[in-house]
Amino acid sequence: MKKREVHASVKDEKLVSMRRNQMIKGAVNLFKEKGFHRTTTREIAKAAGFSIGTLYEYIRTKEDVLYLVCDFIYDEVKDRLQNDLEQNSGTPEALKTTIAYFFQVMDDMQDEVLVMYQEVKSLTKDALPYVLKKEMEMVHMFELVITRCVENGKLNISEKHIRLLAHNIFVQGQMWGFRRWALRKIYTLEEYIELQSDLLLGSLYGKGNLNATSLP
Repeated sequence: MKKREVHASVKDEKLVSMRRNQMIKGAVNLFKEKGFHRTTTREIAKAAGFSIGTLYEYIRTKEDVLYLVCDFIYDEVKDRLQNDLEQNSGTPEALKTTIAYFFQVMDDMQDEVLVMYQEVKSLTKDALPYVLKKEMEMVHMFELVITRCVENGKLNISEKHIRLLAHNIFVQGQMWGFRRWALRKIYTLEEYIELQSDLLLGSLYGKGNLNATSLP
């Protein structure tokens, strides 16, 4: 599925990238405080530090801004995780380290994650499938790491279990952002990572649970 093109009248690609990053930063704060529908393009322009006229040199609609926000979030998370996932050795301890790193990224980007979950439903019909596909690509990255554990003989679980575990890791990491109002009253980030890792992986090593092998 091709990336949705957002029209810009400015031809300087570096300038377009810089201006859009300014827009994204300003829009995230506004969408978090007011929601997408109550935020105006004029407010986005002001938050980004330029005029409404300048804003429309880089986008055509407010929906373009929302699409850019969602696209940026997924690209940022993927870029920050890519190196760790590629170097994962396919052991349960390495998987646990990857989970911790992902949760830390989610903590760093909790405002962006919250906005995405609140407003993704407002994406246009041509933009939504592309954004959802990017989310599935990130889930697949976790599937590959879990599969390495299976291939190394460290886990003995089915393909369906692999897929569900990958989704669970992804959602539980994001939950730190959209449930932070409750979770931060109970746990530190470190405690949350440890407890979630136990819940996500602990059952895999119990005798008879999911037909899993024991920890080495």
